[in-house]
Formats: sequence, C-alpha cells, structure tokens
Amino acid sequence: MGPSGCGKTTLLNCLSGLDEIDEGEVQIEGVSLKAMSDVERTRYRARRMGFVFQFYNLLGVLTAAENVEMPLLLARVPSGEARERALRALEMVGLPGRDNQLPASLSGGERQRVTIARALVNDPAIVWADEPTGDLDSTRADEIINLMRRLNQEQQITFAIVTHDIGIGRRADRIVRMADGEIVGEEYPA
Repeated sequence: MGPSGCGKTTLLNCLSGLDEIDEGEVQIEGVSLKAMSDVERTRYRARRMGFVFQFYNLLGVLTAAENVEMPLLLARVPSGEARERALRALEMVGLPGRDNQLPASLSGGERQRVTIARALVNDPAIVWADEPTGDLDSTRADEIINLMRRLNQEQQITFAIVTHDIGIGRRADRIVRMADGEIVGEEYPA
C-alpha cells in the first residue's frame, strides 16, 4: 500500500521477475528467480504465477473462455484440455455460462473476474494483482476482494495485491507500506 507513484507497481514487477533487481534475491516456492535465465523466468511465470491487471488486458475479439485459455495455449496445452480448464476457471470465479461473451458485453466486475480466471487457470502458487479494483465501483470491488479472500482460504493461493485503498488493505493478512520508493513499514490487520 502507498500513494500513487510511490513504487508499488515497480516492487510488484521486481518481485514477480518481470523487472530485474540489482540486489538481493526473490524466491518463490524455494526457487530463486535471480538464478534463472530470462527464458527460464518466463516459463516459470507461465507455469506458477498469475497476473491480474487494473485494466483487465483482455483481448476484445476473443470470448471470455478464449481469453482465459490463451496462457494455456501459449504453453502448448492441448486445445481440448485448455478449454476444459478455462471453463472450470470461469465457473470458479462465478461466471458459468458467460464463456462465449466478448469482453465488451461484460460488466467491469465480470471482466475483472475473467482476468482473475485467466490468472488462476495455470494453478499458480501466487497471483500478482496490480490495482485489481481500481477501475471498479465499490460493490464490484468488494466482490473481487471477496473472491480473492475465498480463493486464498480455500485453495491457499497467495495474492500479492498492490493498492492505495485502505479498505482493501484492511482485508489483507499483511500490509507492506511504501513511500517514495521504499518500504516504510508493515502491519498485520486483525
């Protein structure tokens, strides 16, 4: 958490291996990202990480199911299996029967749930979520955070959420506070 421009997204990109770090080491599941080549890091992210972006990053010409199955197809998962997994992921996020809808025909909350389904379809150890509710009204934002909390509790998926919204922070297990590009504190909400 922290104000706009304090470095939250940069930290998320460094921790996820999207950006390289100058010092230190990031380990996920005991695996050092720094010790990997660019290709190995990309493969690891594709297999064990999910990403949720503030503005969805859905392809408008693809249906919800096609958007969700895209990472699997890029990872060379057979198309039939990719479609089955995509449909299960859409059901998991509460969108059964919406698989043939284009993003433009979905609400903001539904589009964000498609994005979450896409992030979950590869059975990740961790999901990196950059302002996942920033473009949503308070009702839709609450739905998304409830979904993330449920998936964390039921499936032990770790969600690292970047936000400046204290209401979202209070629902987290841990808050890391940032200011001016530095970590300035942490707390554990009750």
